[in-house]
Amino acid sequence: MSLKLPRNWDFSTFKVETSRIARSKSVIPGEGGPGPGSPSSPTSMERPLKAGWLKKQQRSLVKNWQQRYFVLRGSTLTYHKDDKENTLQGVIQLRSSKVNELLPSSDDTGKFLFEIIPRSTGDRERCSCVLMANSQSDLEDWVRVLRRVIGVPTSGVFGKSLIDTLTYEQRFGPHMVPILVQKCVEFITEHGLNEEGIFRLPGQENAVKQFRDAFDAGERPSFPSDTDVHTVASLLKLYLRELPEPVIPWSQYQDFLDCTNLLDSINTE
Repeated sequence: MSLKLPRNWDFSTFKVETSRIARSKSVIPGEGGPGPGSPSSPTSMERPLKAGWLKKQQRSLVKNWQQRYFVLRGSTLTYHKDDKENTLQGVIQLRSSKVNELLPSSDDTGKFLFEIIPRSTGDRERCSCVLMANSQSDLEDWVRVLRRVIGVPTSGVFGKSLIDTLTYEQRFGPHMVPILVQKCVEFITEHGLNEEGIFRLPGQENAVKQFRDAFDAGERPSFPSDTDVHTVASLLKLYLRELPEPVIPWSQYQDFLDCTNLLDSINTE
């Protein structure tokens, strides 16, 4: 089948009109793009890296949440009214953007929130897009995938000092110990107290590496209930082994010995 064009077709006019339309439809960095009711873009044929329902906070004086279906393809995040992607509501360009987990305020207790901060253009700062996931695991999954697309350098946990790790993790709430240590100890307490050879038998090497990579990428993964307890114990041992200095820092080592001697003298009295 061939396509016949009219003999008097004016290609110069066609090129000018095409250029004008392209300029009017271009998507600026950050949030924007076609308005409500517009069809999805040609890139919709590309297989998405991730897709799912999230609630998007509307920009108004009163907090208003709208359920939208988000689709991530390449470095472009689009959101739609339905999971068929028929009605495109907006586009967020992720290059040079930032993704942050948000601590819920007293009004947002029980909500799993994160934000996407688009890159600024010139002197104008772009507004952040605040999103709500359905669960903590869903939130962590979205944040992980988005950060990988953006290319966020890993925060790193293994090999970092305790003070650096604790300072960084204060953004997730007050913690007396690193989140990795807390999660490992809680899991071992629940599943490993009656396990033979705990901290002696090795765990599954591939699983240990996966958990290590996740924590080093700034994630806070939870251990499924069927996780081998020796794997979690091996992860904890690996973390402690790679600390730049002992759990009791060298600067406080003598103080620790003095306290021990004092306790011994009290107990002998």
